Amino acid sequence: MIIIQLSQKGWPKKLELALGNGSVMMIEALGSEIDAVLDPLLSRSFTKKGKNTFVKLGAEDCEVGNSFKLYLQSKMQNPHYKPEIAAQCTIINFIVTESGLEDQFLAEVVRLEKPDLE
Repeated sequence: MIIIQLSQKGWPKKLELALGNGSVMMIEALGSEIDAVLDPLLSRSFTKKGKNTFVKLGAEDCEVGNSFKLYLQSKMQNPHYKPEIAAQCTIINFIVTESGLEDQFLAEVVRLEKPDLE
């Protein structure tokens, strides 16, 4: 897995390498705005040329390996992205609250002790 931040120097080159090699890439510490260079990847604007798949990043076409995966990570507690970004990505909130844990534990106890109430 290749882990980068958009504040790093030379991150577009690392992205191109990960794309070409079919690596798994995580972009961590995203802010409230996602760089426009990532839009073709998020919208899956891929083109086929023969047996190869390409995506346009900036001004050039980059080959996309079959096993390429992109993960975006934010440290923001409640990130709000544009609707088109939210529609193109699966957003998972890993924040655990006390009341959320209580609800899960209660549901598990009810499932085990009184399955008819579940």
